[in-house]
Amino acid sequence: MASETMTEQDHARIAEAIRNAEESTSGEIYCVVARRSDGYFFSAAMVFTVSILVISLAVAFLMEAWWLTMRLPVFVSAQLLALAAALALVNILPGLRIRLAPRRWQYIRSHENALKQFLARNVHLTAERTGVLIFVSIAERYAEIVADAGIDTKVPQDMWDSIVAGLIDDARHDRLADGFVTAVAAVGALLAEHFPVRPDDVNELDDHLVEI
Repeated sequence: MASETMTEQDHARIAEAIRNAEESTSGEIYCVVARRSDGYFFSAAMVFTVSILVISLAVAFLMEAWWLTMRLPVFVSAQLLALAAALALVNILPGLRIRLAPRRWQYIRSHENALKQFLARNVHLTAERTGVLIFVSIAERYAEIVADAGIDTKVPQDMWDSIVAGLIDDARHDRLADGFVTAVAAVGALLAEHFPVRPDDVNELDDHLVEI
């Protein structure tokens, strides 16, 4: 997925896409891109801890089979040293943590982050409940569209899924800014269909991409 931070030009393009999309709808579009949605230290530490315990058990059985002995304090000390080394490695290598985290856990944490951003950015406080968040978490290769109740009840899930699939494909090919622009246009078209712009329409959310 995209690994570079968004440039000023990318931010400008996405902001313009949001303004253009909102010209024909009373709905609101907000975009957030996260470098990652969790540190994954504890999940990686758990993987290493369980692995060390399993390996220790296997070593103990092999030693028993080969008639080898080791004093219990020495054996436990070896386990603790191995665990300390593993935790130190996890601490200094953030990229290793996410590789050890189960994919399902990555998606759960990314989904939770998307909901958190939806609330933190006040996307849920639009007058007609027609705010839509377009969210990408780069490290997890995850994207999601969170729509407020006013629009979500009128748009089938497969339409959101189709937009998300295109966004993920663009991000995978290092075209994250293009993906956002395309997704914003698609979301804007859906909003315009169900919530066309009104003469007294007020822009309730900032028209820009937020990086976290």
